[in-house]
Amino acid sequence: MAGTDQTQTPRTGGPAIILIEPQMGENIGTAARAMLNCGLTDLRLVRPRDGWPNPRAVPTASGADAVLDQVRVFERTEDAIAGLTAVYATTARLRDQLKPVVTPRRAAEEMRAHHAVGTNCGILFGPERAGMTNDDVALADAVVNVPLNPAFSSLNLAQAVLLVSYEWFTAGDATPERQLSYEDDTPPATKDQLVNMFEHLEQALDARGFFRVPEKRPSMQRNIRAFLQRAQLSTQEVRTLHGIIVALSGLRKESGGE
Repeated sequence: MAGTDQTQTPRTGGPAIILIEPQMGENIGTAARAMLNCGLTDLRLVRPRDGWPNPRAVPTASGADAVLDQVRVFERTEDAIAGLTAVYATTARLRDQLKPVVTPRRAAEEMRAHHAVGTNCGILFGPERAGMTNDDVALADAVVNVPLNPAFSSLNLAQAVLLVSYEWFTAGDATPERQLSYEDDTPPATKDQLVNMFEHLEQALDARGFFRVPEKRPSMQRNIRAFLQRAQLSTQEVRTLHGIIVALSGLRKESGGE
């Protein structure tokens, strides 16, 4: 299916996702999909309205069997958080309780710190319609609040799970924020390939009389080499530039130039 690669090593583990009284199997399935997208596999359900297992969760999970196959069901939230050291509650309402309020990004950083020393964390998500009760919120160490459009901040269950799970994933991911994607058969050009191309280009420019002022030649050469190096050329692109230089040199000869 799209977006899957069975040759890759899957990422698993992470904080427990605890859904309190989820109403529809479809919502559980989409939440499981969001979890596995971000390498989370510990899904716990508290009093799911339609029971568990629920066949309606399977299609919307879109293959997230690694999550669905190990779902655990509990009667009480207190039982679902057993064994956890730090618990976060996702809610927009504090309900007169004095608790730290953190963004998903800050929560992810804190949970990564917990996991680094071997302690387990969990994130509570309330029912789709009513949200968590005061008693459930009281079990949490901190509240996670997602900064969104204040005039329209409503999220469905899977969206909320994905936002928090994504911040967890990226907090431990080393993917560069920006990079060039080279094909296997066209790796980045080496310095000797670039220098060879620079010299080829400069010879062609010499033949056209481009470097008219001798004292400016060194700085012009450096500028040309600098902007071409910024392009982060591939080996194929260097070969293409060689071809362009040859073609332009040929046009000059065919036109009867000196």
